[in-house]
Amino acid sequence: MGEEKRDPPPDAVIVAPLTMNSVNKWAAGIADTYALGLLTEAVGPGLPVVALPFWSTALDAHPATRRSVRVLRDLGVRVLYRPGAWEPHAPGTGGEQVDGYPWGLALRAVGEVVKGRRS
Repeated sequence: MGEEKRDPPPDAVIVAPLTMNSVNKWAAGIADTYALGLLTEAVGPGLPVVALPFWSTALDAHPATRRSVRVLRDLGVRVLYRPGAWEPHAPGTGGEQVDGYPWGLALRAVGEVVKGRRS
């Protein structure tokens, strides 16, 4: 049998938009989908991971959400959740926020992380 061809390993990973459901599963180590399995594995070898959330203030009020953000940060994930980066939107306004979703924040953050590792 021939060898399985594999893509080269990534320099970094961007997780966006990160939902409340995914942040809680990821922080708990639940890898019940292929995507969550990749994210769970990515933090083990120290691969740079940048996460840009997208959830409402109602979901943000649940203690599990903030706890999960802390867990991921403790694992070395750069979660772009703070004033001036990303903040939760009002319930029911997610559709209005899509066009203004700050993709550039995640791209800049991962660029900084990768550049820092190469220096």
